[in-house]
Amino acid sequence: MKTPMQALPRWLKSYPREHLSSDLAAGLVVALLVIPQSLAYALLAGLPPQAGLYVSIFPVIAYALLGSSMTQSVGPVAITAIMTFSLLKPLAAPGSPEYIALAATLSLLAGVLILASGVLRLGFLSQILSRPVVSGFISGSAILIVISQLKFLLGVHASGSTTWHVVYSLLENISRTNPTTLLIGALALLVLHASRQWLAAVLGRIGLPALPASFLVRLMPLIVIATATLIVIALDLDRQRNVAVVGRVPEGLASLSFFVPDLAALRTLTLPALMLALIGMVQNITMAQALAIKRRERIDANRELVGLGAANIVAAFYGGMPVGGGLSRTAVNVAAGAQTPLASIVTAVAMLGIVAAGTPWLGRLPLAVLAASIVIAAISMIDIKAFRQAWSYDRADALALLGTALGVLVLGLEAGIALGIGLSLTTLLLRASTPHIAVIGRIAGTEHFRNVERHGVETIPGVLFLRIDESLFFGNLSPIEARLGAELEKAPATHDVVLIMSAVNRVDTTAMEALSDISRDLGERNVRLHLAEVKGPVQDRLLDSPLWTALSGDVFLSVNEAFEVLGESKPAPTQCP
Repeated sequence: MKTPMQALPRWLKSYPREHLSSDLAAGLVVALLVIPQSLAYALLAGLPPQAGLYVSIFPVIAYALLGSSMTQSVGPVAITAIMTFSLLKPLAAPGSPEYIALAATLSLLAGVLILASGVLRLGFLSQILSRPVVSGFISGSAILIVISQLKFLLGVHASGSTTWHVVYSLLENISRTNPTTLLIGALALLVLHASRQWLAAVLGRIGLPALPASFLVRLMPLIVIATATLIVIALDLDRQRNVAVVGRVPEGLASLSFFVPDLAALRTLTLPALMLALIGMVQNITMAQALAIKRRERIDANRELVGLGAANIVAAFYGGMPVGGGLSRTAVNVAAGAQTPLASIVTAVAMLGIVAAGTPWLGRLPLAVLAASIVIAAISMIDIKAFRQAWSYDRADALALLGTALGVLVLGLEAGIALGIGLSLTTLLLRASTPHIAVIGRIAGTEHFRNVERHGVETIPGVLFLRIDESLFFGNLSPIEARLGAELEKAPATHDVVLIMSAVNRVDTTAMEALSDISRDLGERNVRLHLAEVKGPVQDRLLDSPLWTALSGDVFLSVNEAFEVLGESKPAPTQCP
């Protein structure tokens, strides 16, 4: 049985005292800066605003104690918020007791799935989605987030079961736009965008050091929201001009709410929870790895999943909102000087104090300003650079990215991610089914072999060296047989064929039988089939197969050995241009 000291996380057992002041300061700063963000993402998820504050307390502590990243910050984030809203909106009215219960159940199910993945050491599952697909999903979701916030910026009512229904509803009601709300939202957008783009440079030009300048940029959303709230209160805009505000935020702490999920809800939410868990795993581990590389640290993917899963389970009983590794939260945490997870614990304790003291002023915070902060954050998530890079490097990946993003917009989150996975698998299958095949020869005076179409090499008359750069399976045998046939037609005097297997990691049953048939057919034409550089695991499987006994030629340890043996008593090698 572990002692209390042994049960402590590793970072706490040997905590460097010199980091204490940095972690304390960072924790307090982050607590202040994420208040508006927590409120905004709770509203984005269709939940009461206080839910965002609640899940910024105990779930954060759970991750800090169980995760492996030193500086990643967990809490309400845009992707999990929009996913929660999109998945639950067809099932219940946002903000209703049924909706809140479903959100808590979704958080619990996702947390259990993520935690189980970590305990069972399934961290590799986070790699099931390619980066273009993840980028496409996040970009498509970001556009959905922007569309969902337009009604708050315009001060109109808009609803719909699909993106296009929401857009149509917005256009239908645009004549009812509240001018005061639009002015507040537009000014907030302008100030937030300008501060993000140019404030740091301006502050640098007037001599402010980079660290304070970065902090002021991070502080701007809080300054904008506080200023807008003071203006609403001073001018009584919510009552006089019908400017929509957050409304009453319950004072004091919430109590832990233990519940047993309804069986029908479990059945309904299993697939959505699986999708939420998968996206959360990918996002959390990817961000943690990026941070670890910058800080020259290492993370444990499975511990990350345990920490994230525990955070979501705790969130189900205290706040009822799924959480994840937040990009902006983490950026604020790092910029504020956090060195260890103690900074996140300080943030959680400070947030606990803020919520316990009461936040009545938040009730008159204009929704248009919260929407503006969400829109600015969402726009930064639209990764056009990733699409351009993928398009210039690999069109198939670029199409997977674009297809996923469009799928999310047109078909919804679940269908969009399914489309993205389908496109990735199709691309993978297409590449495997059309392997690169090269006729190779030896570079004179060396033991190196290269493609005859790319290099000046030596070849042996009557001997064909064919390299297959893919594992052999039922899906790619036709192009291989077709290429072999084409090469033999071009060189009808061929009497030896050497298949170079250096890039072949697996030969399935169909491929083994096909190679046996090829060997037999070539033998009938007085052409011997040889193999070279067969990998150990592949050879182990082939030893007891019909191919090994039916092979008309030899198995060579290296291509050079085959070249030397087959070149003996043959005409001198010829030089290809």
